[in-house]
Amino acid sequence: MSWHVAALTLDNLDDLPKRCRRCVFWELSEHLGKQAADFGSTELEKEAWVSEVLLEWGSCGRIVHVEGVPAGYVMYAPPSAVPRAAEMPTGPVSADAVLLTTMQVMPEFAGEGLGRMLAQAVVKDLTRRGVKAIEVFGEQRPGTEPGCLVPADFLRGVGFKTIRPHPRYPRLRMELRSAMTWKEDVEAALEQLLGTITIPMQTSGVAEKSYRQVLSST
Repeated sequence: MSWHVAALTLDNLDDLPKRCRRCVFWELSEHLGKQAADFGSTELEKEAWVSEVLLEWGSCGRIVHVEGVPAGYVMYAPPSAVPRAAEMPTGPVSADAVLLTTMQVMPEFAGEGLGRMLAQAVVKDLTRRGVKAIEVFGEQRPGTEPGCLVPADFLRGVGFKTIRPHPRYPRLRMELRSAMTWKEDVEAALEQLLGTITIPMQTSGVAEKSYRQVLSST
């Protein structure tokens, strides 16, 4: 299986799943999001948001392609650029952290370790940029369909720790000063377990998937 992780840009924004391409859950406040939906302008709003964040802050996402086909993506930004973060019950996000807003792996690519790969790509990018931590609002009770929040169980499985509990929307955090060795720790564990590991993945709900994956160095 050949795969490639690319930075999210306006050129590849349309590689997002159609539902996600139109979703402005994080990008607009609840009130403005409803207005955009009523006017049928959510795709334009999404593009405008990505453009603004790229110009003012830099890369705000990653897309993974498998055999040339979009297989998953992750998005993140400073909390000041994410209006919905202020409306979450476990906010606010810490001043020293970047907010991971959403992550999706297409159901047909479940079990290939792509969720962990995307998490690693975020860690590498933000560590390189001098960010101290990543925070994320998890979904403690995911539904039967993928949503705009990442399942909390998956986040804990890739190294996030709960810093503000909530029955549905806990806020989790990963310190990047300790994430420098995260990839090496994962590789060592994979080697010790002969390449087999079980982690929660987000597809049509939270299910544990087993995969055989050796993370390639970049």
